[in-house]
Amino acid sequence: MIQASELILNPDGSIYHLNLKPEHIAQDIIFVGDQDRVEKITALFNNIEFTIQKREFKTQTGTYKDKRITVISTGIGPDNIDIVLNELDALVNIDFTTRKVKEKLTSLNIIRIGTSGSLQAAIPVDSFVMSQYAIGLDNMLRSYCIDKVSNAEIEAAFVEQTNWDLQKGKPYVISSSEALANHFYSTQIQKGFTATAGGFYGPQGRVLRLNIQDTDLNQKMDQFEYNGIQITNLEMETAAIYGLATLLGHKAISLNAIIANRADGSFSKNPYETIDRLIDYTLNKLAGHLLEN
Repeated sequence: MIQASELILNPDGSIYHLNLKPEHIAQDIIFVGDQDRVEKITALFNNIEFTIQKREFKTQTGTYKDKRITVISTGIGPDNIDIVLNELDALVNIDFTTRKVKEKLTSLNIIRIGTSGSLQAAIPVDSFVMSQYAIGLDNMLRSYCIDKVSNAEIEAAFVEQTNWDLQKGKPYVISSSEALANHFYSTQIQKGFTATAGGFYGPQGRVLRLNIQDTDLNQKMDQFEYNGIQITNLEMETAAIYGLATLLGHKAISLNAIIANRADGSFSKNPYETIDRLIDYTLNKLAGHLLEN
């Protein structure tokens, strides 16, 4: 039995941070960082059956073209992903009455819709990138036993080529769900290798008043290459999503709207339009075919 200190429930029986009960979520779940983007997506739904918000975690479940979908705002960063994915898994795979793991486990489909900056000139602003792989620079996932799901060869190549300081922790590389990648891929989207940073300023090479450990890291990341794979974009959630989803038996894919290109210094003239197009793309891909486990 899982102790009350480990699986924390609210007085109404909902999971602690998300304030959700099992019946509140669909099998297909869209992650967004910004809580305001939840309603931007669900405004396109045919109906909304449930809405709740606690802290930065806003959840709405409804139907889009006869497809039941949940949209959740995760907030920013791998630490929030640790909360959201563990609690979603608990909702479907732990019996809250007996506090025991269910004999029959449920696999969720997790689709992240996010904004990101491209690191390569060949990936222009206003394009879409689907993260085929993600490298976590944040060290959160190393709290778990990940050797069976991580790509040690790419990790080693990254450490060597960037002269990575292991005092910051060892980066981890996780791939997306092959099933979801096949489902969401089209000629409208590019396959990529996404870097996930643990912060917005120093961890992404930004300098305000504090010196950073490696002032050349961004350039090294731009130039990284392993068997034709290059790091395409930088954000703060994808690797954590891929790692926890894979460990817990769920499927995950990250779809990125590219609104900036660091290689050529450009920024989208209409980033909101680009995000809207990615939302439409994602919803129609979801509604066009029932994703099976």
